[in-house]
Amino acid sequence: MEPSVSRIPIKFIVENQGEAEGELIRHLAPRTVDSIVKKLPIEGRAALWKEEVYFEIPVRTGEEKPKPNVEKATIAYWPMGSALCVFYGESQPYSPVNVLGKVTKNLELFRQVKSGTKIKVEKI
Repeated sequence: MEPSVSRIPIKFIVENQGEAEGELIRHLAPRTVDSIVKKLPIEGRAALWKEEVYFEIPVRTGEEKPKPNVEKATIAYWPMGSALCVFYGESQPYSPVNVLGKVTKNLELFRQVKSGTKIKVEKI
């Protein structure tokens, strides 16, 4: 992946399970993406909702181009829970989310995540 201002490559490090890669795409939610990138690396403990893994992050921002539905492999920010979300299956958000990007490598890793597992996100 070619790093650029508009696409920021990131890596998810899941405690004792492995790594996945993705990218944050600025034009999808510029304020939210910028707020998160400034805080990287961040980590949290996983929570599960249907076919989604999410965890609270130290970013507080409101809705930005909120979407009530997302595609598989979407990375999103959930304003209601101040959480970063990864949708690994045919799941939909509990409430609208700011879509931030996509998981590009090893999406299946998120199927194995258990509640409470530590996940770290950093720039590649």
